Amino acid sequence: MTTATTERCAAFRRLHHTDRPLLLPNAWDHASGAALARRGFRALGTTSLGVAAAAGLPDATGAAREETLALARGLARLPVLVSVDIEGGFSDRPEEVAVLAAELAAAGVVGVNIEDGRSEGTLAPLGRQCEVITAVKERVPELFVNARTDTHWFPALAGETAPPLSAALERAEAYVRAGADGVFVPGLTDEKDIATLVRDLGQAPLNVLFAPGRHRYEVLAELGVGRVSCGSLLFRAALHRAVELAWSIEHPDADPSNLLSYEQAQTLSYDFEAELPEDPPITG
Repeated sequence: MTTATTERCAAFRRLHHTDRPLLLPNAWDHASGAALARRGFRALGTTSLGVAAAAGLPDATGAAREETLALARGLARLPVLVSVDIEGGFSDRPEEVAVLAAELAAAGVVGVNIEDGRSEGTLAPLGRQCEVITAVKERVPELFVNARTDTHWFPALAGETAPPLSAALERAEAYVRAGADGVFVPGLTDEKDIATLVRDLGQAPLNVLFAPGRHRYEVLAELGVGRVSCGSLLFRAALHRAVELAWSIEHPDADPSNLLSYEQAQTLSYDFEAELPEDPPITG
């Protein structure tokens, strides 16, 4: 890692320890990242759903590894600090995840997001996930590792009640002991639970996934949250706006539909496969 990247990693770390949360918008391609950088955001992340869906691939399965790497290399050349969502690490072997992290750091990336959720709706074994985090930090100690736990995310997607906060806290504390610099609990919306996690995590900043209608940035700041991520929100909003704008040309009186859900965006990679002819015509 170059001296410049080491300094950028330190700058990124400091952004998590101010009196206001780091607002981290998430890009899905180079153009979206460049536009966010031009708007003045100091840092940005990537969205694994956006990267995968834009390539016609499913999220959280490891299928978009090469697309993620290619995007990261390009974004790291922009005048903005870049953290990359690497899903579960694109490997079950801690040493291979560490090699990937080192490759990203060599390209100028300052952070990674590693999740414990698996595509079949289960959580990775706690011990193995801790081994992954430790391996990454031993290989690239300067890199900011944001350890994500999906204890609340899977119930949120299914419309179910979240488990006791202790489930997230157990994993969060274990990940911090393993070397994680911050903890990410998507699906966490209850203000009391957020305040409890902030308190119990101590110096490790809590990352919250912004939920429109459920969160307010100023309230999250008051609760002590260190980072607020947009996840796939911007990607889904961009798709929604583009589709509705195109539709409105021919149907000016049409009512706009709801924003694409995570599940709807996820199925874009295979929703129409059964309907496609064997040799679809080229339409430009």
